[in-house]
Amino acid sequence: MALRVGGLASGMDIESMVKDLMRAERMPLDKLQQDKQLLEWQQEDYRDINQQVFKLRDAVFDMKLQGTYQTKSASTSDETVLDVSATGSATEGTYSITVNNLASGVSKASATELADEANGDSTKTLYDQFKTEFDARGIASTEDITLTLNGTDFTFDIDQDNINTLVGKINEADIGVKASYDADQNRFFLNTESTGSSQEITVSADSANLLSTGLSNSSMLKLNLDTGTTYNGTDASYDFGDAVGLSSSTNMATINGLNLDLKDSGTTTVTVKSDTDAVYDKIKSFVETYNETLELIADKTQEKRYRDYKPLTDEQKEDMTDNQIEIWEEKARSGLLKNDSIVRDIVSDFRMAMSGIVENISGTYGSLDEIGISTQNWYENGKLHIDEADLKEALNKDSQGIMDLFTNNSDVDSEKGVAVKLYDAVIHSSELITAKAGRESSFSLVDNSYIGKRLRNMGDEINAWEDRLTNVEDRYWRQFTRMEEAINRMNSQSAWLSQQFGGQ
Repeated sequence: MALRVGGLASGMDIESMVKDLMRAERMPLDKLQQDKQLLEWQQEDYRDINQQVFKLRDAVFDMKLQGTYQTKSASTSDETVLDVSATGSATEGTYSITVNNLASGVSKASATELADEANGDSTKTLYDQFKTEFDARGIASTEDITLTLNGTDFTFDIDQDNINTLVGKINEADIGVKASYDADQNRFFLNTESTGSSQEITVSADSANLLSTGLSNSSMLKLNLDTGTTYNGTDASYDFGDAVGLSSSTNMATINGLNLDLKDSGTTTVTVKSDTDAVYDKIKSFVETYNETLELIADKTQEKRYRDYKPLTDEQKEDMTDNQIEIWEEKARSGLLKNDSIVRDIVSDFRMAMSGIVENISGTYGSLDEIGISTQNWYENGKLHIDEADLKEALNKDSQGIMDLFTNNSDVDSEKGVAVKLYDAVIHSSELITAKAGRESSFSLVDNSYIGKRLRNMGDEINAWEDRLTNVEDRYWRQFTRMEEAINRMNSQSAWLSQQFGGQ
């Protein structure tokens, strides 16, 4: 950077003069930065459209799936017996279901209250709580007791462990059985973790008859479990029409596409039918997403273009309020996709896919218009409207035909379903926009789209211009500095001469 002397000798405002000179020099750079800003805004507009296209892609993909149109509903004549829901594979019809019994696990509880476990604010040890029982069995407080529950051995120090320790050790063992103790009721509980005949509680050994009766015919915890006896849960049993004696280890069962939640013994009638309301809602949601996409594109391509409003330079912003800047830039970035050929072609492809006739399909309907989905006003740019009554009537009349209308696959373009054709158009549109403006993603460090490459080139040009302007500004300052130095020398000589002549 050149030495800068700001008008000390000449009295001129050198800094302002250089600033004015540089303002003219910066004009090409300002133009380049404005063009870059416009391109960045245009890229954002393209990407906004692409984001909406991705949303439409997901909606269209669902409409390509046959399962979307195979939604079934199921109802039961007696909700006290069971609740029911249907999957897409359920067959329409009426079924008689009898619940014979529910699934259960094994649950054992103290038949009577136990000895008090409380010792003031603390809990008694097992020996202190059951001292009478231990003494009757000749077990001293210094002895350990052992038991085997569901094949797992447990050892307790009765002079240290208490009833809560007993609960904790059983629960930590992961043996399919959980223990609990209700201090208010002073009772102990053992329960299997699940239901079904495979669930069991078995005490195969119990040195102190803590859980099981053994030879003494009583257990300290009053559970009335017999040593060596396996106690099993019960499977649910139900009849589905002529299929009798069906079983489930839980009270949830699935059969013939129906999910059953068994509640009580009894007989009920289950009715399965196509859920046309659900299919209608899915079609309606898809149409709404389609219309949102067209509306966004219309907003971008029909915005007014204010060509006199260029992006503001930093110097221009310094003289404006935040509100003035916001209003200016709103106009400056308006209409950057006005009549854009790529976006215009996208809309055309979408409308072609949605308005075409699907040939050679079974069923009653060959176009959306025939099921109550149509365009209305020319100025709505292809926005679709649904006649609810007509669409629901069509769904009730020929749901299979509507499914074919949307989902039919074929190598012949005219035979492709509406959703299939639109999906192809959406994918192609996304590829076009991505090639033009790239995709905002943290996974891609290099944007090789058309706009991405232009922005990189413009960035390089801007850097080169900034280097050039730095050199120009340094040159101006060097020139003015030399001028100041020359004037200063002249002033010194003039003062010397004046002094010489004045002294004679």
